Amino acid sequence: MGKYIAFLRGINISGKNKISMSELKFAFEEMEFMNVRTFLNSGNICFETEEDKTSMKSNIERMISDRFGFDIPVYIIEKENLERIINNAPNWWGTADKDKYDNLIFILSEHTPEELIDMIGETSEGIETIQVFENAIFWTFDRKSYQKCNWWKKTAGAGIAELLTIRTASTVKKVCGL
Repeated sequence: MGKYIAFLRGINISGKNKISMSELKFAFEEMEFMNVRTFLNSGNICFETEEDKTSMKSNIERMISDRFGFDIPVYIIEKENLERIINNAPNWWGTADKDKYDNLIFILSEHTPEELIDMIGETSEGIETIQVFENAIFWTFDRKSYQKCNWWKKTAGAGIAELLTIRTASTVKKVCGL
């Protein structure tokens, strides 16, 4: 039985696309996923299944649309793969430095990390840093200067935002039990 994590993009943000985590957990259990756990209120679900990853993604997206009325992109990753990504984080990412904001970007589209980087553009020198590992992008920026960050503006902008989902270092570590 495989252990997976589903990251739902764009739920429970500023009162939009509201989904109760207890209802979401119940819906996953109705889909016969096992050991379902949710983390935080932003669509982070751990579960186990023998279902194929490709059909799982479309089945979850369809369930969310049918049950909650939202077309929400879902990113699914095997727990083991997420742990490998986190274990290969650059040394500047995921530290206890409260002046930095550490994120992990997952790509929802068929684009490569390099293509996404080309679309977003250069980081703001001295304020933000990125590094690719496999199909994820580690991204850190200075909390006090976030409004000057090129990536801050672009990752939330039309044409880019729908291609990715972002989780903080603390969130992905909690989801993995690290």
